[in-house]
Amino acid sequence: MTRYHEIDMEKIKTVSVHDRERRVSVDHLIKPIKPGSGFREFWDHLPPFLASRDLKDLVLATARAVQEKKPVLVMMGAHVIKVGLGPLLIDLMKRKIVQGIALNGAGAIHDVELAYFGYTSEDVGANILDGTFGMARETADIMNNSIRASEGNKPGFGEAVGKQIAEDTPPHGDISILGQAYQLGVPVTVHVGVGTDIVHQHPNADGGAIGASSMRDFRIWAHQISKIGDGGVVLLFGSAVILPEVFIKAMTMARNAYGSIDHFTTASFDMNRHYRPHVNVVERPNQNGGKGYTFTGHHELMIPLFAAALCEMIQ
Repeated sequence: MTRYHEIDMEKIKTVSVHDRERRVSVDHLIKPIKPGSGFREFWDHLPPFLASRDLKDLVLATARAVQEKKPVLVMMGAHVIKVGLGPLLIDLMKRKIVQGIALNGAGAIHDVELAYFGYTSEDVGANILDGTFGMARETADIMNNSIRASEGNKPGFGEAVGKQIAEDTPPHGDISILGQAYQLGVPVTVHVGVGTDIVHQHPNADGGAIGASSMRDFRIWAHQISKIGDGGVVLLFGSAVILPEVFIKAMTMARNAYGSIDHFTTASFDMNRHYRPHVNVVERPNQNGGKGYTFTGHHELMIPLFAAALCEMIQ
């Protein structure tokens, strides 16, 4: 016999399972996908919970933005290009779904190397030991010279490099986000942190030209952000630091210049959850109305899934 008191079980009250709140029913359960069925059947049969529900809501919000001719803008890091998704972004631009893209400097570099050489990315761990990491002269010549040559015309970084790609017609120019965007008239801005990119290591890197052209891109991006109110969508694909910081500053400039910009949708897609994407993209900008989403998963799976569902909705 214990010397301590137990709860009085006679005072416990029960309720009927039929009267309590119910959040899951058999109607919500996934239906197995039959072999040979199409994407729409797969999409429609996803259970309406958690990330699946949020992704469906984001797709609907983005499809609505396209139909109502509101901006759909994309911010993306270099890894998205490295895992092969450049052609997907080009297709979304050609479909007039995406009206603007912001890249970091590394994203522009991988885009250029794929367009001109058909390959990109190197073994950083091995090459940093002998000082050859990032020292490819051809890449630096294309990037740095295009910025320096265009300085008198005052284009942004993305426009200058995109124009160079369009004029050079490299072997794989058709898969270049920068080159194709230039031909489509879609602004692609490049937001550079001086010293963060391999082309900054080369003698022909001109800090004044790089900084001035990237500053113009920042102001172009701020103008695009100013138009997202009342239904626009901003998607962050994979940049953990630079582009979330650029976004929150561009948003501040846009609101300072044009007043209230609210009731838009933002979403962050990345392999891990990071502080800046959550706070600067998903949470803070939407305080006066709107919705932010976070999706955790590999870019090469999550972004094609989102794009396929979106194209299905607006075809």
